[in-house]
Amino acid sequence: MAKPKSGAKKPTPAAKAGAKPAAKKDNAARLDLIRNASKKVATAATKVVKAVAEGAKGKVAAAKKAVAEKVEKAPAAAKKAAAKAAPPAPTTPPAKAGKAAPAAKAAPAAPAGKKGAGKAGGKTPLAVPAGPPVEKPRPRATKLPPVGEPLTKREMEQLLTAGEGRGVMGEGSLKGRLVLSGEMPHLVVVGRDKRELTFLLQGPDQEVLPAYVDHKVSVSGLIKKTTNHSGVVEVRKYSAKKPEVEEVAPPASDSEPKLRYLSPGEVSMAVAAGMGAGIKGFASIRGNLEMMGEDFVLVVSNGGTRQQVSFAIEGKAAVKSLRKHVGQTLQVTGVVDKTSGWGGRITAEMVEPRPSEARSVSRDEMELVHIEGEVPTSVDVKLNHGLTVRLPEQPGATWAIEPTLAKRVGLREANFEPGPNGSPATREFFFTPRNPGNFEVEFFLAKAFTPGVVERSFKINVTVKP
Repeated sequence: MAKPKSGAKKPTPAAKAGAKPAAKKDNAARLDLIRNASKKVATAATKVVKAVAEGAKGKVAAAKKAVAEKVEKAPAAAKKAAAKAAPPAPTTPPAKAGKAAPAAKAAPAAPAGKKGAGKAGGKTPLAVPAGPPVEKPRPRATKLPPVGEPLTKREMEQLLTAGEGRGVMGEGSLKGRLVLSGEMPHLVVVGRDKRELTFLLQGPDQEVLPAYVDHKVSVSGLIKKTTNHSGVVEVRKYSAKKPEVEEVAPPASDSEPKLRYLSPGEVSMAVAAGMGAGIKGFASIRGNLEMMGEDFVLVVSNGGTRQQVSFAIEGKAAVKSLRKHVGQTLQVTGVVDKTSGWGGRITAEMVEPRPSEARSVSRDEMELVHIEGEVPTSVDVKLNHGLTVRLPEQPGATWAIEPTLAKRVGLREANFEPGPNGSPATREFFFTPRNPGNFEVEFFLAKAFTPGVVERSFKINVTVKP
């Protein structure tokens, strides 16, 4: 029997010959399934990114759900396909199978993240817009820092100098005015060169200090100059003082009225009855000079009636030579002070006599009826003729009649006549009736500057005959 040659090949069993091609086919099928699943997962992830960029929350949820389902289905489909293609007894080497299984697991998990989705889709996902900005907490300190080194004299000068001293820190005290800026208490300190510096007040008393706005406040604690014009004070102690209201002294009463001249309108109000009370200023007024005891009085309007306006003349320089002008017309210049509607006083600086006005009615060729003293009586007067009544005056008071009655009866003059040799002065009323009839004329002894105050009165009946 002949031996086979040593160089001849041995016959390969049919089972072994068909095993390697079958294993290669199984691996190729698995790789194709994994690649298809990865592409589907990447496509779904790209849709998720687009949905996030468009802001559609519903699409994002649906896309995420689809991705999860496809990720779950991909391994299952791969397993089914492998089971159909592979024979009952797998002959794949364990090393190669081990490498394929992790690759199948890692491939679906990668697209779930943002990095995998970005690489698969080729686009970078847009950033989600942030919420409203968070406000920074205000510097409300509730605890005090430890005690630092006291400020030296040089450091204190730098602290109070505007434009320098930034970074100076130490224990010290400051005085200034408390103000609120942004609801926070600040101390305005007047430093060197009269320039203001502002310090924020912090510490446990920060909630109490706003109650002392515009007060003079003194604080002591840790002072930090954060800028060249401001800083922070950690307040350990403070004291507040209410600001004092500065009282402005009024100017001298003698010089103030002289600086103000009364206007023509104010002068006319000063000489009118019942008007201009409180007017005070420099002016010139004209009237008849009378005496009231030892005082000189200038009657400027409505003489002899209860609407008489008169001013007491003051001033030593002007009063010396007035006695010889009693009963005459004077022009008085000075400070006029009308205290009521019926007169006041005038501080005379210059007095000038003026010619007396001519009497409107001449007493010549006129029948006069004369009454002397306070005698209640009845008299008959002819129409367009005269009636005279003479009454003694008293210091501080004057005789007068009602203004309406004075027009009705025809009062022409109310002349003041000083008494000879110190005897009491008298007042003469001169009437010229223009209308016939019976009239009751009442005379009042009233206060000179308050004609509403009457001491006594009496009446006379006047019958005017045609």
